Amino acid sequence: MRVDARHGPRVVVIGAGIVGTSLADELVLRGWGDVTVIDRGPLPAAGGSSSHAPGLVFATNVSRTLSDLAAATVEKFRGLTSEADLCFNAVGGLEIATTPARLDELHRKAGWAAAWGRRARVVDADECARLHPLLDRDVVLGGLHTPDDGLADALTCIAVQRRRAEAGGARFLGDTCVLGVLTSGDHVVGVRTDAGVLDADIVVSCGGFWGAQLGGMVGLTVPLVPMGHDYVTTTPVPGARAIADRRSGHAAATAPILRHQDADLYYRQHGDRIGIGWYGHDPVVVDMATLYDDTAGQPMPSMLPFDPRSFDDPWRESQRVLPALRDAEIGDGFTGIFSFTPDGGPMLGPHPYLAGFWVAEAIWVTQSAGAASAVADWMVHGTPGVDVSGCDVSRFADAELSAEAVVARSSRAFVEVYDIVHPRAQPRDARDLRTSALHADHLRRGAHLGVSHGLERPLWFGSNAALRERFTVDTPAFPEWFTREWSPIVLSEAVATRAVGAMYDMSSLTRVEVTGTDAVAVLGPLVTRDLDRPVGAVVYALMLDESGGILSDVTVARLGDDRLLVGVNGPLDVTRLGAAICRARADGADVAISEITDDTTCVGVWGPRAGEIVGPLTDLDLSPEGLRYYRCAETTIAGVPAVVSRVSYVGEFGWEISTRRCDAVRLADALSERAEYVGAVWAGRGAMDCLRIEKGYRSWGTDMSRTDSPHEAGLAFAVGKEHDFVGRSAVRERPVRRRLHTIVADDPATVMLGGEPMRHDGSDVGYVTSATWSPTLGRTIAYAWGPDELRPGDAVDVDWFGTPQALQIAPPVSVDPENRRVKGIAP
Repeated sequence: MRVDARHGPRVVVIGAGIVGTSLADELVLRGWGDVTVIDRGPLPAAGGSSSHAPGLVFATNVSRTLSDLAAATVEKFRGLTSEADLCFNAVGGLEIATTPARLDELHRKAGWAAAWGRRARVVDADECARLHPLLDRDVVLGGLHTPDDGLADALTCIAVQRRRAEAGGARFLGDTCVLGVLTSGDHVVGVRTDAGVLDADIVVSCGGFWGAQLGGMVGLTVPLVPMGHDYVTTTPVPGARAIADRRSGHAAATAPILRHQDADLYYRQHGDRIGIGWYGHDPVVVDMATLYDDTAGQPMPSMLPFDPRSFDDPWRESQRVLPALRDAEIGDGFTGIFSFTPDGGPMLGPHPYLAGFWVAEAIWVTQSAGAASAVADWMVHGTPGVDVSGCDVSRFADAELSAEAVVARSSRAFVEVYDIVHPRAQPRDARDLRTSALHADHLRRGAHLGVSHGLERPLWFGSNAALRERFTVDTPAFPEWFTREWSPIVLSEAVATRAVGAMYDMSSLTRVEVTGTDAVAVLGPLVTRDLDRPVGAVVYALMLDESGGILSDVTVARLGDDRLLVGVNGPLDVTRLGAAICRARADGADVAISEITDDTTCVGVWGPRAGEIVGPLTDLDLSPEGLRYYRCAETTIAGVPAVVSRVSYVGEFGWEISTRRCDAVRLADALSERAEYVGAVWAGRGAMDCLRIEKGYRSWGTDMSRTDSPHEAGLAFAVGKEHDFVGRSAVRERPVRRRLHTIVADDPATVMLGGEPMRHDGSDVGYVTSATWSPTLGRTIAYAWGPDELRPGDAVDVDWFGTPQALQIAPPVSVDPENRRVKGIAP
């Protein structure tokens, strides 16, 4: 890559909307001045989503990352605002509840806001009416007021940032259509347009709902779906004239953004008119092949024709909630095109196998400047500064990327924009994309299924209902919200595991083989512990970024001098390892990688009688002294070739057993027969989560991310003292700013699900990551991020739907801190 010492690499940004222009501005601010922004449409309003966006910016979100990106967007746009340019107007936001369920949801949202450091409060109906003068006080039960939210004028934000970027050397070219991305080997070298070739070291796709087509030019699937969303503007509303903003511009308003999510509606002020957006209609999937025909005659190609007949019901509901609208009519309307994705998150990050190609797509105005800043940091400094794992373009498994699956799940994301979605809710669409070899057996046992990276996995088994009689668990009366998508069978399966034993289908654990004479040398620097160990060793380690943040945790089993079996956390890890190994191969290394998840099956057998289940089926010495902890071996079990690893994610003695998919049923049948003999059962992911939290085991992506260091997450033991790895110097110098604490409830009736704010001495100090009701302790146990100085015994409160619950900081490990059970010593 050519890099000019003064101006940085040559960057071409495709798309001059709010994201592309924000990114150009951010790159120039970081010293990269050789930036060219191109767009197929005319400038300054190129005709994409930014040109018609209603401009709502709100920072309360179940996702901490999306909340942080929105808060950064607010901060930047407020800083761009001047007397001449009203970029952002902090009118605040007001979400109203017209049902008790929605009011409960607003208390939950207030908890998210407190957890992520945003200002929000639940207010009564009188305060709602005071905050929004057009609102009928009698139709609402309460609301959530977010004073820092507001309206952004996307086109003004674009203009101000463009001027600043141009002053730093950037240039903007409109009416320039991209025909292809030019490459040489595994690097981008330019962009071919209808106006000629632009040389480039880096190309960034910021094309909005054209993003999938741009990704396709370089063989990258960008799973986004353009969809239409109805928006109307009323005729003048008499009651709105008195509160009209005297300033001009798209962000001018005095009334807060109003969201009536029980009816899939939102409202914003346009002078003496009201703009109304509606998500209650069926998803309108846009065919990009006929886009220009479908939008012919419209003001821009991101606007579909609007059918006012479809707006009868939302108009009547709007008149009920805002009675002043009874003196107005629907004026203009359009169906604006936006990008939706299978999980509702943006698409950010580098192409894993084509150096220099980046993606910043499916980003709404709400997160626009924040996402651009994160991508700029990522490009310039090597780390985005926030956890973007849930936004990374490489986060989906191949099976999730079929056109049918992407449309189905993206359509569901549209439908659920304003729905109350339970934290344990599983996807309803595009199921059975991947199944374990034991899937049919699980169904016969009455498995309640969840999904991980498209692969179905049992959460609990209906056939274990009778366990409640064998293993009594004295539980309090749990609140209904806690028991959704859950069964008390989960607790019985957990108790059965500790008392006798259980088998777990671990096939959803992503597995890769790394082979070749240079396998250890190539993989070693990517993880925090030395892999150059004898054949049969198993290593638990972390992958870090350059700042010392945790990208993932992995297990590496050395099956041979040139063969490693690696357990990772999903497609993102597979892509990271695959990209690194491709680069090593290009440099002449003898190394290869193969994902074997769908070709193999993995069963965990754990518990005090695990040896009685597996031992009679193999000649391998499975005693605690025979196959020691963190050791593995290749053997046969019930005549089936298998890899046995002495590791445990439940804190009990036992093994992960991997075999070929074609042999899985034979192995499982033999294990099941032995399990029935000793009184063990099959158990699901719910019990595993319960047991691993009791044992102090972390879950990457839930309990820690790249914003956290190993020392903060309680994983310093996984960092080798002499080993050289990516992020080594950074992690040694990085101060401990906070710590992942174990907390235990005072009252057995206290429950949590994760995401709740934690307070100490009356101040918000952190938030819960994972939580479970522990049958061993008889109360809730959880992990929570909080100040480093908190110590066991310190009292904390955790918010549950607006009600504080008392807990205490506890020792890191609640069950078997001496590891006697894992070591196979009788409990």
